[in-house]
Amino acid sequence: MTSSKFSLVLICLASCWMHACKIEYSFTGTTLDYNVTKTFSVANFFNDSGGGPANMGQLFTEELKDYFQRNTQLELIRNSGDLQLSGAITRYTISPQATVSNPNSNQPDRAGQMRITIGVEVDFVNLANEEENGKKSFSFFQDYDPRTTSLLQVETELVEVIFENIIQDVFTSTVANW
Repeated sequence: MTSSKFSLVLICLASCWMHACKIEYSFTGTTLDYNVTKTFSVANFFNDSGGGPANMGQLFTEELKDYFQRNTQLELIRNSGDLQLSGAITRYTISPQATVSNPNSNQPDRAGQMRITIGVEVDFVNLANEEENGKKSFSFFQDYDPRTTSLLQVETELVEVIFENIIQDVFTSTVANW
C-alpha cells in the first residue's frame, strides 16, 4: 500500500507542477499579450523616394495592414491603436549590378543585371510597452535581367516581392521582438 500512496502523491505533485508552468507558443512568433494589446493602426505610408510606381505608398500601407491582420489577433482601427505604425518609403533606386562586354568595340558595355532597391522607414509605437517604441529603416532588393525583360514588365512583381520581405522584417522587429 505504501508504494501506491507514494505513486498517488507523485502523480499529484507532477500534475500541480505541470499546471504551474505556463508555456506560450505562437505559430507567427508574436510576443503579444492579447489581454493588454487589442488593436493596431497603420497610418498611410507616403512615397518620399521620388521614384517607383505612383501607387507604391498605398500598396505598402494596405499590404502591411493585411499582414498584421493575417498573423495576429489584433483588430485594425483607423487611429490610435495599441500598436501604431507609420512612416514613409524613403528610397527607390534602380542600379546596374553586372556589366556585359559588348563584342563590338565601337559600342559601350551593357548592364547584365539591374537591381531595384526599396527602403522604408517605420515609426513604431507600443502603448503597452514604451521601451519598444522607435524608428527603424528596412530595405530589400530584387534583380532582373534588362537584356531579356524591360522594367515595365517586371516592376510590379518585383515591388511586391520586395514589400513582402520588408513587411516580414517589420513584423518580426515590432511584434516578434527578434
